[in-house]
Amino acid sequence: MLEPLILWAPGAGAPSSSSWMRRFGERLGAHGRVVALDYPYQAQGRKLPDRLPVLIAAHAEALDAACKDHRGPVVLAGKSMGSRVSCHVSLQRQVDAVICFGYPLRGGGRKATLRDEVLRAMTTPVLFVQGTRDPLCPLDLLVPLLRQLQAPSRLHVVESGDHSLQATRTWLTHQRLTQEQLEASVFEAVGQFIAEHAHTAPRSGALK
Repeated sequence: MLEPLILWAPGAGAPSSSSWMRRFGERLGAHGRVVALDYPYQAQGRKLPDRLPVLIAAHAEALDAACKDHRGPVVLAGKSMGSRVSCHVSLQRQVDAVICFGYPLRGGGRKATLRDEVLRAMTTPVLFVQGTRDPLCPLDLLVPLLRQLQAPSRLHVVESGDHSLQATRTWLTHQRLTQEQLEASVFEAVGQFIAEHAHTAPRSGALK
């Protein structure tokens, strides 16, 4: 079986060099060859994210470059904004699976609209790893949405996890767990998902 390529995309607030991205990237490395990317505004040291079309184009370009000499399966994985852009790229490129860590289903503010249009358009298998304390993705909104998607979808819930999947000390103490153990269970689910779906050679780089 060929080793999967995992293109690893950051969230809006921190680049691929952040401690969270490096830690999770190392864990992803147990399941494939990880290639991290940064979006143009991050590479240029700017704080304000690029507009969505720019993010999608940069992400697709990074995917094409990473797949140039790759013949195995391809997985798109992202943190928050990076997961959302990964979903958009899966509409343009044929990949085997998408993994969303803290998908931002809605933006900030009380009148924020749901960012579900891209999810409804997807056909690529997708895994959502979501914390129960994540204000950007309330599970009471995500769970019924998953039943409506045409793409095969799976949800791994991180109890007490926030938008970065960090559990509270109180909950960890009560459960006699460490954050490291909690994250190990996350990547057990990630590994199972990759093993199930990233097993065919994709035609990455080609338009669907």
